[in-house]
Amino acid sequence: MTPHDPEQAQDEVDRLVAAWRQERRDLDVEPLQVLSRVSRLARHLDRARRASFAEHGLESWEFDVLTALRRAGRPYELSPGALLRATLVTSGTMTNRIDRLAAAGLVRRRPDPEDRRGVLVSLTEDGLKRVDDAFADLLRREHELLAGLGQREQQTLAGLLRTLLIPFDATDTTGAH
Repeated sequence: MTPHDPEQAQDEVDRLVAAWRQERRDLDVEPLQVLSRVSRLARHLDRARRASFAEHGLESWEFDVLTALRRAGRPYELSPGALLRATLVTSGTMTNRIDRLAAAGLVRRRPDPEDRRGVLVSLTEDGLKRVDDAFADLLRREHELLAGLGQREQQTLAGLLRTLLIPFDATDTTGAH
């Protein structure tokens, strides 16, 4: 058995499944083959994300708000309501987050020229640089997580996961994906 031969290599999930098959012969533990691996991979991804954000002086919530603004395209600004929808937090939480990001010099507020009562939140130059650097670093780490798969295998896996997730996304009324 070589560690690079996926047909012969065993991981922790193989050992876990074998133990459950021995102990609970009455149950079909086959879902563990996929979902335990997804769960374990999610933990590795979470660690990579936290490390990437920390390296760039960001918390996960800061990255979420900054990337929502960055994805909006030039001039990298959104209303607080649009940020609420993009990040799925309450109005009070978003106000606090915008305040903290503004105090850190990562975003600024300006009056909305189309709504006298409204404001727009935009990235500062520092916010743009920080989110771009953190995102590039995150993608580098994510490429490392997927390094064991070729491009075709990654596309196949992405397609299979999409098929699995679509019904959940369609019935998720909170929008939390």
